[in-house]
Amino acid sequence: MQIFRMRYFLLNSLIVLTFAFGGCRSVYKGLRTQEHGDVNCIRKFAPQFSNTLYSTQVNVMKHHLSGLVFLKMMPDSSLRMVFANEMGFKFFDFEYDKDGHFTKHFIIPKMDKKAVVKTLSQDFALVLMRPDLSQAHVAKDDSSTYVVVPTEKGNNYYITNNDCTQLLRIEKSSERKPVVRITMDHYTNGVPDSIYIKHLNFKFNISLQRVEKK
Repeated sequence: MQIFRMRYFLLNSLIVLTFAFGGCRSVYKGLRTQEHGDVNCIRKFAPQFSNTLYSTQVNVMKHHLSGLVFLKMMPDSSLRMVFANEMGFKFFDFEYDKDGHFTKHFIIPKMDKKAVVKTLSQDFALVLMRPDLSQAHVAKDDSSTYVVVPTEKGNNYYITNNDCTQLLRIEKSSERKPVVRITMDHYTNGVPDSIYIKHLNFKFNISLQRVEKK
């Protein structure tokens, strides 16, 4: 009986270790670093917002907001971003300076939580595509090219096709897996017609569809 219990314990320990180490394998483990890759190739995908309007849907846990996001490039090259509903009620007013530094000018009290503001600021910073590439490198898998930008808690991945002519997606990752995924599609005059931000660990999604000016 004691031998049986010992074998049972060893079997269970093996199963736990298998899940602990096998289940934690990084989804980026197979990437191959390219010593002479050009990290600056992604610069051409940075949206050229000037006076751009998007119909916007925000879903945060059980809350839903809809309205319009207006992005305006200011004379000092900072970008102002205002989200309001169709009646003009403002949800937030953010600003990114030319170096990517973030300023919160206003946010409604319900959303004025440190974690929410930080999440929104990081999400839209990824969309603006103004990363510091001084420590970045290029990696590849069989079908895509990754510009890998180190962060405090993982990496940001700017993922293109192999010849860097099409932006496939942007991913913010932990050490092992993506936690935020962003797609920007159908660029017109340097501005994407649609932007979709999806958090993978909890329900926090933002969808933007460009509104054509009449």
